[in-house]
Amino acid sequence: MSVPKIVILGAGYGGLMTAKGLQKELNYNEAEVTLVNQNSYHYITTKLHEPAAGTAHHDHARIAIEDVINTKKIKFIRDRVTSINLQQKEVQLEKGDEPLKYDYLVIGLGSAPETFGIKGLLENALFIRNIDSVRMIREHIEYMFARYPSEKKEELITIVVGGAGFTGIEYVGELVDRMPELCREYDIPLEKVRIVNIEAAPTVLPGFDKELVDYAVKYLESKGVEFLISTPIEECTQDGVIVKGGKEIKASTVVWTGGVRGNKLVEDSGIETMRGRVKVDEFLRAPGYDNVFVLGDSSLVFNEDGERPYPPTAQIATQQGQCLGKNLAALIRGGEMKPFKYEPKGTVASLGRKEAIGVVGNKKMAGGMAAFMKKVIDLRWLFLLGGVSLVLRKGKL
Repeated sequence: MSVPKIVILGAGYGGLMTAKGLQKELNYNEAEVTLVNQNSYHYITTKLHEPAAGTAHHDHARIAIEDVINTKKIKFIRDRVTSINLQQKEVQLEKGDEPLKYDYLVIGLGSAPETFGIKGLLENALFIRNIDSVRMIREHIEYMFARYPSEKKEELITIVVGGAGFTGIEYVGELVDRMPELCREYDIPLEKVRIVNIEAAPTVLPGFDKELVDYAVKYLESKGVEFLISTPIEECTQDGVIVKGGKEIKASTVVWTGGVRGNKLVEDSGIETMRGRVKVDEFLRAPGYDNVFVLGDSSLVFNEDGERPYPPTAQIATQQGQCLGKNLAALIRGGEMKPFKYEPKGTVASLGRKEAIGVVGNKKMAGGMAAFMKKVIDLRWLFLLGGVSLVLRKGKL
């Protein structure tokens, strides 16, 4: 008698927590669980801004998947998903001759950059996306700085960061920490370096507490960061960016952090999407499909008043995975699923290694205490994934 087949696409926060939940909830013979991921590792997206700036090695942001799952309970396939056929209940992989069949499908394929139609952005900007992209950003900046002493072109040591949301601000904070060391290495006066953070919205960190936003802006400005707020980028060229009004900012490095959209494979599968993301039901199911679940950056979960979707964060994806692991186990056993309810634990944005801002519970915090809390949050994810041993191997305070 065959057992139900569960296929999980993507080993991000949502997919990995679903797999971890299933291996804990299910017995060996209750279901056949397969996890598919393009890489052999999970990368910690909330830490990618550090290796992108060069303040941490990229290995600190990745964890081998087979170190955190039980391969006797979860079959791991390293491959790239090329298509999803919902009618045939199968997934096509790049290297697989035969499609992967499923009874239940979990889609956690992550996101793609949202360019908002800005001309030249995909061709000329760099993106904080994965281990390879952040390594490329760091090496690119170092090469530009290495050229400056002989060429003396100011654009070589000008860095434009597009977007002043969480990723943008955290990346700018890491750049601020990295610049003194980089300038010493290449004999460049620190005051010559330009870091320009450009945001189309009327404020940095839209939707965040104003008092904390003001603290972040004041701190980063004191370190030489220039902010251009309410200033959309209209074009990205090989020479820099052109902002609204036609002003050109020459920069050899443009890093875009201005938003994400769902993975195109989800749109191509025929599932109804909004900007590439799926408005899931209370059980995280795709509309019209009782056996297809969508998590993380590709899902849309609205707040209680139904007016605004929650931002796609690691925190919500983790909770989705924890919920879905239990729900799938209940479903297989003929039980009832429980609706997903997001419970925000607080939000902390780093401004470099020693500074941060955040709200935990009802408490606002800034400075060293917030920076410590950010590290605690990072350690909690490591603990959820691999217990104390992973915290000791990968964690740092």
